[in-house]
Amino acid sequence: MEPIFLLSNILSPIAYLLGLIMNLIYEFFHWFGVQNIALSIFVFTFIVKTLMFPLTIKQQKFSRLQSRITPEVQKIQEKYKGKKDEASLRKQQVETHAVYQKYGASPTSGCLPLLITLPIMFALYRVINNIPDYVSLVREPYTVVANEIMTAGTGVLSDIVANFEKLTLETVDQVISTLAVFNNNKWGLLLDKGLGNQVNTAIESIIKVNNFFGLSITNTPKWNSISVLIPLLSMGLQFIQSKQLTIKTDKKDDTPNPMASMNVVMPIMSGFFCLRLPIGVGLYWIANSLFSIIQQFFVNKHLDRMDIDELIEKSQEKAKSKMNKKKESVGGASIHELAKKQTKSLESISDIGTSGKDNDTDSNSDSESASYNPKSISEIANLLKNRNIEKGEK
Repeated sequence: MEPIFLLSNILSPIAYLLGLIMNLIYEFFHWFGVQNIALSIFVFTFIVKTLMFPLTIKQQKFSRLQSRITPEVQKIQEKYKGKKDEASLRKQQVETHAVYQKYGASPTSGCLPLLITLPIMFALYRVINNIPDYVSLVREPYTVVANEIMTAGTGVLSDIVANFEKLTLETVDQVISTLAVFNNNKWGLLLDKGLGNQVNTAIESIIKVNNFFGLSITNTPKWNSISVLIPLLSMGLQFIQSKQLTIKTDKKDDTPNPMASMNVVMPIMSGFFCLRLPIGVGLYWIANSLFSIIQQFFVNKHLDRMDIDELIEKSQEKAKSKMNKKKESVGGASIHELAKKQTKSLESISDIGTSGKDNDTDSNSDSESASYNPKSISEIANLLKNRNIEKGEK
């Protein structure tokens, strides 16, 4: 249960933030008389992809650097093939890290956008699966329906909701959470209950808000309906996106692309998820792929004008600049400050050493000074040692 609880803690703030964005987008369109969650999902996706554009460029640059990095990494792997002792594993890790440093890259650069996209997708599933909890204008008609159900008795849902006997429907919020996953068929059954004109109007409003070309975004796609186009479109657009990546990264090099398998697996995964999750999630994935294809077109145009050697040089310069800034902010200033602070301590040690006593006395004096200020010598020694190691690695 702990991994599930941890995942829930991670997704909750993301879902809350996405809900706020979705609410703002929905309210914006509401001002113009447009009330549709599907449209809000498309606009939301465009905003997210725009914010993630720098990461997209970084990922594509890394993919092109891989054509040079992969052969060298493979040589290191062949060198230590079959060696499982700790010393060999450490040497292999150090040498592999050195290769990435040489090109100013990081092994995790290609995975970062994916690691960001997946939590967003799962958090968005939470939002879409319970729109009334995040979009205040949508919650209003749900509240009307839930209040009437509480008045008439929650038993009216007994033949509509699966596993009704296992549900807890003691508050309006709990009833709204149950209604949030209703598809059009269930709303139709609830309309037949004759709960009153006000409730019927609210239900019609909810169906309209969730509508996308005759489909409800809370439904899951079916093979025997037009909704099957959602997973098929998602897979197709993902394959097009993968084709863009493959052509641009592998056309000048026969080196295996480590992302090639991911480019096949991800479209299949997207189709599978779209079959199992609400249509609204599938719309997000379709919109995400569509905007990614458009972005990729312009990214490829930009990178095609850049020679691979020029790209490597810029990557090295950027990595070197970042390392120098880190050293200055973390190590450089502190070394100067320590040198100033320790001057008096060193002078006092020097005075004690020239007091005319024998070697044993000098040793005792130095020992007393060190004990008086235990950090003075050890810190300087460690700092110098670390600087020498860094110079050696360069």
